Amino acid sequence: MFDQSQIQEFKEAFTIMDQNRDGFIDKEDLRDTFAALGRINVKNEELEAMVKEAPGPINFTVFLTMFGEKLKGTDPEETILHAFKVFDTEGKGFVKADFIKEKLMTQADRFSEEEIKQMFAAFPPDVCGNLDYRNLCYVITHGEEKD
Repeated sequence: MFDQSQIQEFKEAFTIMDQNRDGFIDKEDLRDTFAALGRINVKNEELEAMVKEAPGPINFTVFLTMFGEKLKGTDPEETILHAFKVFDTEGKGFVKADFIKEKLMTQADRFSEEEIKQMFAAFPPDVCGNLDYRNLCYVITHGEEKD
């Protein structure tokens, strides 16, 4: 399902999240990971929902399997690119962030303001307010930024 370099990256992520180094990710590990990322006061219900997605204790094998299942439903990169290209009539490789925000919040499966903030925190627009959708699509489908 994953090549060796991807497995190594998942192992590194697992190690970072396993804050107490017991070989399992639990609610407290998730709370500590969120805190390390600057998100304090995560609700217990939110953490419990995350842990309940696993069929049992989350060791590395379960962690890897869960990611595989999540990524299995991701559209191919070309499909996602075509969706953005509809809005990029000049073929520049970017779209206005405000335009995408408006579309994401008003069409189909609508994004919340918090989801928009999370997206732009991970993929900030440039100083002109443009969103590089090619890089965004690559990261969505490959899990890391292009060099």
